[in-house]
Amino acid sequence: MQLNMTEYVKVKDHPHLSRDMNSRAIVNTNMAAYEAAVRRKNATKQQKDELRDAVRDINNLKCEMHEIKSLLLQLVDKK
Repeated sequence: MQLNMTEYVKVKDHPHLSRDMNSRAIVNTNMAAYEAAVRRKNATKQQKDELRDAVRDINNLKCEMHEIKSLLLQLVDKK
């Protein structure tokens, strides 16, 4: 994030905050905190993806087990 200091004014007593004079928004200029937040978000997304994949695999295994059980019951019934 590159700041044009003519458009931003530092917020008193908050070294990592600036006010955007165009939108009047408060902007956090602490890049380390921003990067840490992005890393946390990406790690959370990866965990959710891994969990979703594990659930999908479990559900596939359940379906396959059901199919195997049905085939075994058919074999037993034929005897």
